[in-house]
Amino acid sequence: MVEVAAGIIVSPDGTILLGKRPEGKPYPGYWEFPGGKIEAGESALEALKRELKEEIGIAPHHLHPWISRVFHYSHATVKLNFFKILGWDGEPEGLENQELSWQDPHAVNVFPLLPANAPILRSLRLPPVYAITNADALGIEVQLAKLESALKTGLKFVQVRENAMDRETLKHFALKVMSLANESGAKVMVNSEVELAHEIRAHGVHLTSKQLMHVSVKPDFDWCGASVHSRKELDKAVSLGLDFAVLGHIKETLSHPGIDGMGWEKFSEIAGGCPIPVYALGGLAAADLLHAQQCGAHGIATMRSAWD
Repeated sequence: MVEVAAGIIVSPDGTILLGKRPEGKPYPGYWEFPGGKIEAGESALEALKRELKEEIGIAPHHLHPWISRVFHYSHATVKLNFFKILGWDGEPEGLENQELSWQDPHAVNVFPLLPANAPILRSLRLPPVYAITNADALGIEVQLAKLESALKTGLKFVQVRENAMDRETLKHFALKVMSLANESGAKVMVNSEVELAHEIRAHGVHLTSKQLMHVSVKPDFDWCGASVHSRKELDKAVSLGLDFAVLGHIKETLSHPGIDGMGWEKFSEIAGGCPIPVYALGGLAAADLLHAQQCGAHGIATMRSAWD
């Protein structure tokens, strides 16, 4: 297996940098993320910094691990270790005669892409904050008002999770959430209720950890995630081809008083090297986002602080 380090270089406007492979390399003319082979004695991070300097002349200083995926090409099996890079010194330029292009991950317009990068671009479309509704505590009207406000200030990913609601009330509430989200271009996931998610034409369904361990195929939705608490459950989510997982809880929460969370070290141990994005959950707020990402999280999932 060939070990490779690759960088997702993200500009302040959210675009990402792709490079076109030059002649003389496998897949010439294909677009890829900057990076290269990890040499003997190098860590993935050391290899990435070296490759970025050699290929495009930048020195990253604000970066964190993201996901790792194995891909089988005709000429080799490659393990791609991805890092997200949010800050760097220097101006990217093609030092190996490769063309560079800044691209919107939601609307890439350069082709062809290396086959391994299609699922990576899909994962990049997931926002860093995953908000979970809390109408049981806030009240339906207050929750909808807070949701509308959050959507106006940039929230793009919402899970409807209201275990105390009866079926009709839940459907009525979920339809209102869908209406607000569609106006803002946000995605809506429905927790556990697969049939309801189909009825309201939600963007996806979020499986509980119990559901996850009892299903054999990915539910038929554009997006599908699951709650996990262990590497075994996370591996099951990966084997089903789910789009993301939510791992926790990290800290003590109001819903689990007196129960210690797993903490960031355990989170990194479980999520490290995972091929799908993993959100951290449990007692977290916006101030925890950067640290969560430094520990390998795609972002944070939050129920109470999302509506503060």
